[in-house]
Amino acid sequence: MRSGNLLKIAARSIARNKMRSLLTMLGIVIGVAAVIVMVAVGDGAQTRIREQIDNLGTNMIVITPGSSSAGGVNRGAGSFNRLTLDDAEALERESLLLTAVSPVIFTHGQIIGGQGNWRAPIMGVDTDYAVIRDWPVSAGRWFDQEDVRAKRKVALIGATIAEELYAGTDPVGQRIQLRNVPFTIVGVLAEKGQTAEGSDQDDVVLAPYTTVQTRLAGRSFIGQILASTSAPEQIEAAQADVRLIMRDSHALGDWEEDDFTVRNQTELAEAAQGTTEVMTLLLAAIASISLLVGGIGIMNIMLVSVTERTREIGIRMAIGARGGDILTQFLVESTVMSLLGGFIGVATGYLGSALLGRITGWDTAILPHTVAVALLFSAGVGIFFGFYPARKAAALNPIEALRHE
Repeated sequence: MRSGNLLKIAARSIARNKMRSLLTMLGIVIGVAAVIVMVAVGDGAQTRIREQIDNLGTNMIVITPGSSSAGGVNRGAGSFNRLTLDDAEALERESLLLTAVSPVIFTHGQIIGGQGNWRAPIMGVDTDYAVIRDWPVSAGRWFDQEDVRAKRKVALIGATIAEELYAGTDPVGQRIQLRNVPFTIVGVLAEKGQTAEGSDQDDVVLAPYTTVQTRLAGRSFIGQILASTSAPEQIEAAQADVRLIMRDSHALGDWEEDDFTVRNQTELAEAAQGTTEVMTLLLAAIASISLLVGGIGIMNIMLVSVTERTREIGIRMAIGARGGDILTQFLVESTVMSLLGGFIGVATGYLGSALLGRITGWDTAILPHTVAVALLFSAGVGIFFGFYPARKAAALNPIEALRHE
């Protein structure tokens, strides 16, 4: 039987009982739409994470205290701090692959200025921090090397702090008190937004690391060292170079493990996206259950259709139709029904993801391969669950089928 005739017969069979066919396809529609929406949320989250990781800086390398493992036991980076300013100076002096290096000293405290007070992270950094993080100012200027050397009490504030404490006014040139130490605001940082973990990058105060260490932190060890290369392809070689310089700076023997951890932006992105991918697969798997339920509905209806059309099947066999023709006819009907539900489900998924994004503010992204997989899966459901009814129809005895009332 020709493909065109098979499709016409399938269309007539579906149209003959419109309401029953629509209810049968409903499970497929819901399943495909659910998969589309869930994967769209996951893909949107991954896209957002990539943007946020790129927003961290340019070709960035992060050196944190503590080895990721010590003595075969996973301890986690930051478990033992031996990072000092001497390490940052050694990296800046000896590495030929690093174009920028900045120590980072973390502290917290109450911030008083402008229209009230606020509590936010305070970070001591070098001037290279602007290059590493690709972080310009929206007003004022960055502090310079002379400010760092002279340990001047100058600061840059993030966009969140500028909005909270200096809304409607220009904060540049005004005084701000970090803990009990007065600083002068020399610039307002351009807005960065949230990190992949959801923290606000703009809720921060930056000041020369020399000033923060002597006036606010009061400790010799530093929180981390940031560095960057001139090109992405140099990152791997630069990491190996950093490791050698750091081991030499810490006087570690060949038998001793690193007491620091070196990571790059790609590793940070892969770690964040790995978690999102697992969640996306989990959500898609849960949503796929609806497709299986829809497939069972198709099988039930096709079994009913075989019973209703037993005499028709007998007539077709009597005039020359073979069992394979009957099998193909019923398989085409179940597949067409499932694919129609798939197309409606895709349209519903598009509308649902757009509506979800508008209501919740989540990023959603529907990729072409997601739609293709959903449609292929729906077609597969039609073939799989339609095979048993089709085989039952093909196995009917023509004489007994003709006698069926």
